[in-house]
Amino acid sequence: MDREKRFETIFDAYAPDVHRYLRRRMAQPADVDDLVADVFLIAWRKLSEIPRDAELPWLYRTAWMELANQRRKVVPFPVGGAADLEGVVATEADPADRVVEDAEIAAAWKSLGVKDREVLRLAAWEGLTGDALGKALGLSTSAAASALSRARSRFEEVLAPVQEVPQP
Repeated sequence: MDREKRFETIFDAYAPDVHRYLRRRMAQPADVDDLVADVFLIAWRKLSEIPRDAELPWLYRTAWMELANQRRKVVPFPVGGAADLEGVVATEADPADRVVEDAEIAAAWKSLGVKDREVLRLAAWEGLTGDALGKALGLSTSAAASALSRARSRFEEVLAPVQEVPQP
């Protein structure tokens, strides 16, 4: 398959998924199309580096990094020290967070670290598992499985008080 045809195939197959992925993570929906375009520009430039049969995880990883780059441009870094990107990303306004009406569940979700929330999103909302999850996270398959297991455990732990039903 020639370069242009492969790119067109990837774009046609995955552009809607990348768009949804970014829309759920961006505070300004008007910027989604521009960021999707940036992701696919990078895909064009690095087409030979995109693993076959793992295109979508590669695109999700690229989208995640581009989103982080965009946030660094928008959010001023703290004065007098290294930028705490964990703190910057943790303030994201995710539309999925707005769907959660129960304040305790929302608080439990927000108490998770950025990485835990991302691995849970990739598994639950984007449907990634196994090797695809690992590629999206930039980890081996086993490391991704461990990260998912730890994230689920931490989420269950912070949800435990919410799930407890008072006895009459």
